[in-house]
Order: sequence, then C-alpha cells, then structure tokens
Amino acid sequence: MSDPDLIDIQEVVPAEVAELDLYQKREKIYTRKIEGFYQRLRMFTGWPLLLGYYCVPWISLNGRQAVWFDLPEREFHILGLTFWPQDFPLLAFLLIIAAFSLFAVTVSAGRLWCGYTCPQTVWTSVFMWVEQKFEGTRNQRMKLDKQPWSFNKAWRKIGKHATWLFIAFMTGMTFVGYFYPVRDLVFELATFSTGKWQILWTLFFTLATYTNAGWMREQVCKYMCPYARFQSVMFDPDTLIVSYDADRGDPRGSRKKSVDPAEAGLGDCIDCELCVQVCPTGIDIRNGLQYECIGCALCVDACNSVMRKMGYAPGLVRYTSERELEGGKTHWLRPRIIGYIVMLTVMVSVFSYNIASRVPLELTVIRDRNNLYVETGDGGIENIYRLHIVNMDHSPHSFVLQLDGVPGAEVRGATRYDLAGSEDREFTLRVYADKEVLSAPSTDLSFEIVAEDMPSLRAVTESRFMKPL
Repeated sequence: MSDPDLIDIQEVVPAEVAELDLYQKREKIYTRKIEGFYQRLRMFTGWPLLLGYYCVPWISLNGRQAVWFDLPEREFHILGLTFWPQDFPLLAFLLIIAAFSLFAVTVSAGRLWCGYTCPQTVWTSVFMWVEQKFEGTRNQRMKLDKQPWSFNKAWRKIGKHATWLFIAFMTGMTFVGYFYPVRDLVFELATFSTGKWQILWTLFFTLATYTNAGWMREQVCKYMCPYARFQSVMFDPDTLIVSYDADRGDPRGSRKKSVDPAEAGLGDCIDCELCVQVCPTGIDIRNGLQYECIGCALCVDACNSVMRKMGYAPGLVRYTSERELEGGKTHWLRPRIIGYIVMLTVMVSVFSYNIASRVPLELTVIRDRNNLYVETGDGGIENIYRLHIVNMDHSPHSFVLQLDGVPGAEVRGATRYDLAGSEDREFTLRVYADKEVLSAPSTDLSFEIVAEDMPSLRAVTESRFMKPL
C-alpha cells in the first residue's frame, strides 16, 4: 500500500542532469601596447627595481656582498651592517613598518604597489615586452596562435620561450646569490662544480619566475595574491582609484569625429573597448571598481589617447575617488591617513634610533647549574660561569672583563679575550669571593666586557652569585 505523501524520486529527477563546471576555463588575454604618461612613470619605477635586484649582489662593501644572507653562519649583511639572529626583533619591526606603509598607501592611493612596484607586475611586464618583440602586436599574436605550425611560428615561439627562460634563470640565480656568494655561484654554475642545493634552488626559482610571469600572469593577481582579497577593507570613498566617469561617458556609442555627442545624445565614450584591450587582467573598467584592477593606469593612457584624437577633454577614465565621481571633493587629510602618518613617524623614529644606537656586541652569562657553589680551602666561595661573547663587528677586538655587585669578587683565570670580526666564542671562568662579605645566599653579580681599542663597544649582563645558607 503506497503512502500518498511520498513522492516517487524518479518523477522529480529529470532523465538528463546537466553537468556544472565549478572552475572557469582561462581565456588567454592578448594585451595591446599603449604609450602614455603613466606608462612612462611605470618605467621609472619598474626598471630601477629590476636593476637594483640584479646588481646589488655584485656590489661589495667591507670586503663582502652589499646584501648577503649567510644562513650557515647565521649572519645577515645588509648595506654594511651585520645582523645576527639576536636582531630578529629589528627585522620583525621592519616588516611591521612595511605593512603599515602598504596600508597607508592603499587607503590614500589604492593599489599603487600592485600597478607600479609589485615584482609580479614588473616581471610580467618584461615578459610581455619580450612577447611583443617576437610575436608582434595584439592582432598579430592572435592571428599567429590560430595559424597551423610553420617555421615562422616555431622560431617565434621558441625564441620567446628561450628568452623567457634566460630571464627566469638570471632571476633565480640572482635570488640564490643573496644567500650564497654570487661570484662563486656563477663560477660554479659555469664550470658545473656547484652543489646540489644551489642547483635545486636556482632551478626552483627559475621555474617559478617562468611560470608566474610567463604563463599565469593575471591568474596570480586574481586568485593567488591575498592583497587583492582584503584591499576592499582599506578602501573608503576618498581612496584614489582608477575609475570610469559614467556620467560623462554614457550613453556609449561610436560616431565620427565631426559629430557633436550632445546633439547625437551620446556621451564621450565611443565604445572602442581600447581600455579593455590594454588591461593586463582583462577587465572592463567601465563596469565599476573590481578587485582584479591592479591600478596600472593602462586604461587611463589608452582612453586619453582616444579622447585626444576625438578632440575631447582627457580624464574619462582617470585616477579619482568615489566621492569625486559623485560630485564631491576628495578629502586627503582624513583621520585614517593622519593616524597612519603619526604611527609610521613614531615607528620609523624608534627603528632608526635602535639602528643608530645598536652596539655590535653581545654578552651572555650562564651560571653552572650542576654546582651551585664550591667552597675553597681558604674559606672562600667559587661560582662557575660560562661566557658567550659575540663580536658582531667586522673588525677584531680584545675585550676586558670587569665584575661589579659583589665586593672583592675576582676572576680566577683570564680576563682578556681576543675575538676576530664576526666571531662568537664561549669561555668558562671561576669567580671567587670571600664568604664573609656575602650577606645573602644569593647576590646579584654584573659582568661587563669592554673593547680595549673602542671603549664605546661594551656589553653588560647580570647573573647570580651563590653561597651556602
């Protein structure tokens, strides 16, 4: 007996179920080359970064690379300064300053970092320039990809990818050169005598550069970069963004140059779609603010070139703010900006003071925990300590040890220690004191080392001196 409330599932499910693809297939973006003010500006931001990246490891300061992260020796040489793992708080502080600087720029000027100085953008621009040199303009590249394989197509494709691989290899080798002496690395790679780890990391970063800048391109910005996802949290109506002025441009439509758009009932946008063709992420800026927009201003230069040809005023697509598009005026000095400026000023000042007052010397004293004390035959007390001295200076120094805190305390053994530049050593010493001068079972004892040739190079630390109850 059937229940009338139960529905036969065969009556509900159709005979054919459509397949839903949750992953959109990538459509290749063919960008058009464009010249303009903002693209010249990008040249002055991108090329110095590239030259600095490739050239800095080859510059020598104080007999070593200007920037060298010597991981086996746990030394980080940056522009004449040597940092050790003990200086990690300074690195963390520097990263915080960089993050706040990025936030401040984003709040005031949008994604300028992405459009002008991001490594992904800079290297992708170089790869796209190489592609244009080998395969031609946008229309020529589209036509070439549709053609069957021929000698002409093969040599252009092979030449492009070979140049990409060369740039990627130079990028990967240079990156490894920041962690391994770059001159030794180049010589060893040229003579096939380098170690497996140097080869592995060079190939890894070569492949990463070739893939990200050559093949993935906008996919990195759209789907892999976290900055694109949380940038909207920092935007406000006064943030400077690349926008299309819909009130001026709509309704869109093609027309002859001699036609008055007002009489034809049209806006200034001639619907040429040049702004779409030059966009490296393939978006239409006329659809409003989109997270894929990296603020590169290619669409601004493209639209301005069309406006000049049509005899219209430039700025249909421009850097502006939502408040300005709505007829208001952009507020540059607002509470968020002032707050960022104040915090950055304070943090940079504190960081600069710490760097300027940083003493390239560290002293660590650890008391022997196995024997709290040793009673000597003359009624005195000895404590055993282990000194760890790190000379973070490039020059060798002789350090003299001094004690303070326990009356009459003296070192049984050497009190002068010679250390070479960037050397750390451990010393064991015995400290003797008369039992009668110690009023408590535990007394604070101060250790100080001073460089004989540089009195300002000194370090102080404290420990405890123990005696019987």
